[in-house]
Amino acid sequence: MFSRAYRLAVSLPPVLWVGMFLLVPYALLFCYSFWTVSAQQAIVHSWMLDNYRQLVRVNIYWQTLLRSMWIAARVMVFSLLLAFPLAYFLSFHATRRKDLFYQLAIIPLWVSYLVRAYAWKTILGSDGVLNTLLQYAHLTTHPLAFLLYSPFAVVLTLTHIYTPFTFLPVYSALERIPRNLVEASHDLGASQWQTFWRVIFPLSLPGVLAGATFAFVLALGDFLAPLLLGGPSGIMISNIVVSLFGAAYNWPLGSAISFCMLLLVLTLLFFSEKLEKRWSVQ
Repeated sequence: MFSRAYRLAVSLPPVLWVGMFLLVPYALLFCYSFWTVSAQQAIVHSWMLDNYRQLVRVNIYWQTLLRSMWIAARVMVFSLLLAFPLAYFLSFHATRRKDLFYQLAIIPLWVSYLVRAYAWKTILGSDGVLNTLLQYAHLTTHPLAFLLYSPFAVVLTLTHIYTPFTFLPVYSALERIPRNLVEASHDLGASQWQTFWRVIFPLSLPGVLAGATFAFVLALGDFLAPLLLGGPSGIMISNIVVSLFGAAYNWPLGSAISFCMLLLVLTLLFFSEKLEKRWSVQ
């Protein structure tokens, strides 16, 4: 329908935009990962694998990465446990007020990330709302130290922040399920529980997988929540990258860690896409 010149004119600007602001920075990141820093804090443009060897030799990087993946996995599970029942209720049981409930579910996306993170810091602090309430109710005699500056606080905050991102694809998948399949299941004598497990849940798996991927990948790359609420035991791999690019001024090592994280995320997205296509066909 359209000429080649028109298609080129339409596609060229977004391609240039993606190439300039996405592919070129990734290429620079890849190049920096092979360079080193001299004793005078100058970047030496000599190509070597010292940064990647250091990632293998130094245990703290692997330990922090594993801890980050464990935190992200818990955020993924808790986000799904919160998002799926809510999406199921809105899709199959909410009637006239479905749009209102949907807007209420995504309202947290309208609030600044920092506001939500600082809100949890206020709630979980030693003089915060939760500790004050527990002491007022005589359930505790002193503030609970584990509530703040711990992996618990990081998981709780990230779950609150990324649950809406998990909710959206799950709700979209549930909305696309043909209602005549549900009615046919009931007509054939299946109970609501059997209909859910044999019809609704299998058809919603692509959305569940997409939501789980969103929660895991976003939580894995987060650095503000661990910085504000994590403390020494809640530091994640992204905080190390920020420190290397900032105070340590070791851009090559930070680039090597960032590139490894990029490969990890791309691998997760690749397998997630494969599984989503497979379950969509089934």
